[in-house]
Amino acid sequence: MTVNLEVAEGVGTLRLDRPPMNALDTATQDRLKELAEEAARRDDVRAVVVYGGEKVFAAGADIKEMQAMDHAAMVVRSRALQDAFTAVARIPKPVVAAITGYALGGGCELALCADYRFAGENAKLGQPEILLGVIPGAGGTQRLARLIGPSKAKDLIFTGRMVKADEALALGLVDRVVPADEVYTQAHAWAAKLAQGPAIALRAAKEAIDTGLETDLETGLAVERTWFAGLFATQDRELGMRSFVEEGPGKAKFL
Repeated sequence: MTVNLEVAEGVGTLRLDRPPMNALDTATQDRLKELAEEAARRDDVRAVVVYGGEKVFAAGADIKEMQAMDHAAMVVRSRALQDAFTAVARIPKPVVAAITGYALGGGCELALCADYRFAGENAKLGQPEILLGVIPGAGGTQRLARLIGPSKAKDLIFTGRMVKADEALALGLVDRVVPADEVYTQAHAWAAKLAQGPAIALRAAKEAIDTGLETDLETGLAVERTWFAGLFATQDRELGMRSFVEEGPGKAKFL
């Protein structure tokens, strides 16, 4: 399989495995969607790491496969492409990308679907689609601009240039830069810590933030208010507040 789901310590690792560069062909896209939806459903998965291996995250789409497609074929396929990545973005649990080596084109767009991004010191990210005479088609024009702002996104997309880890950090494209051989370990530790948290509250926080970014402030506040009140019906809220009163902050053990 070109993508695998491995679960340990409440963390599901979506591992790309299509050597040598994890090119995202249609079969890999479809498998990614299938496993992202599985991770979303499974109760034993409370957080997710997206990882391409020690050498490369994903170098982009399978250009040889794409070259053979005409306009009619891509009209059909482009929706499936976006749906695969959106399935990762919509996992209702914390998602972290563990980026080593190249994360280009579709690889960069996949990293954008995560809530948080760890990058190795050897990472190189970019949206080079313009150099092929096209534009990003798996969410890059939308998620990148929302993450780092429109002018910075246009710089990367218009030029197709790659950025190294330090510049990616300065741009806000990644959130933490660590030694390359520690990327997965640190990303997994981040996810494992959150996996011990209150699952419904984490889901609520993610949905409130993501929904709010897509709408106006008043609607976003309504979403927040609804989730906030709703969490008072959960056992995690009872556990968290009881622990705070009886033991002090930060000691609650959630189910």
